[in-house]
Amino acid sequence: MSNEYYLGIDIGGTKCAVIAGTEEMEILKRISFPTETSKGPSHALDLLLNSASEITENLKNDRLKAVGISCGGPLDSVRGIVQSPPNLPGWDDIRIVDLFKDKFNVPVYLQNDANACALAEWKFGAGKGTRNMVFLTFGTGMGGGIIINGRVYSGTNDLAGEVGHIRLADDGPKAYGKKGSFEGFCSGTGIALLAKQIVREKFALSQPVTFCKNIEDIDRINARDVAEAAFAGDKTAIKILEISGEYLGKGLSLLIDILNPEKIVIGSIYARCRQFIEPACLEVVAREALDPARAVCSIVPAALGEQIGDFASLSVAMVENNR
Repeated sequence: MSNEYYLGIDIGGTKCAVIAGTEEMEILKRISFPTETSKGPSHALDLLLNSASEITENLKNDRLKAVGISCGGPLDSVRGIVQSPPNLPGWDDIRIVDLFKDKFNVPVYLQNDANACALAEWKFGAGKGTRNMVFLTFGTGMGGGIIINGRVYSGTNDLAGEVGHIRLADDGPKAYGKKGSFEGFCSGTGIALLAKQIVREKFALSQPVTFCKNIEDIDRINARDVAEAAFAGDKTAIKILEISGEYLGKGLSLLIDILNPEKIVIGSIYARCRQFIEPACLEVVAREALDPARAVCSIVPAALGEQIGDFASLSVAMVENNR
């Protein structure tokens, strides 16, 4: 008797992976490789299709049910087209769903990476058991995925959940195209920008900073430097993460008031630096969000960690195929 499995296709600007997994999320096979965007889309697409073929051949006694593709946007999930993601130069109007459908003759589904991660945390992670959930990436950038009544909400043209673009202040670090954006305060990029600004102010007052020895090093500061310094007890670094937490609270309060979720699941930097970010965040949420909506919403770190990319693409296949 043959077993059933799904294929997940995880496409990123740095690396790609093809994963075979069961309904219970047992990983059967996995192949990964560098994306090498300089070689153009055909290079990675050929490797993805060939890797998927290799896996299905190894599992030829089992039945492939569906394929799920997770990729950075913009994209058209309905027509299955990748539309020029910033981290994938040259990937212009790639009809990726058709490529895999023609190759494997099974249902194929496409979601942007934030929505795919939201599905993974909802089905297998910190959001399991909820009907209404928001997932926030809080990584290099700030993206979001929204689950409403047990379904991904993609919006009219797959742009729902672009919370990083919301302006939270008239001024502030510039990310996602505007100063004071959610991403400008709550992302790896934003924390680095905020740190550079504060360190310059410290140096102007002749105050030392442990994670930046001189003015020439300011432009090399990144979010990891800030996090490591905070864990070492540096007060400036701790303050930077607290400021990020305050603005995270402002952003979450908007989401709570508008979407009334049961859970907000936050990944990456929030999960790793929770002790510095969460207190300031929750203080603002308690002050800003509607009490009845706040009372039914818990704010938690993502649970899937480094596995989330594999789980995300497989979750797209499973959830969409089982509707």
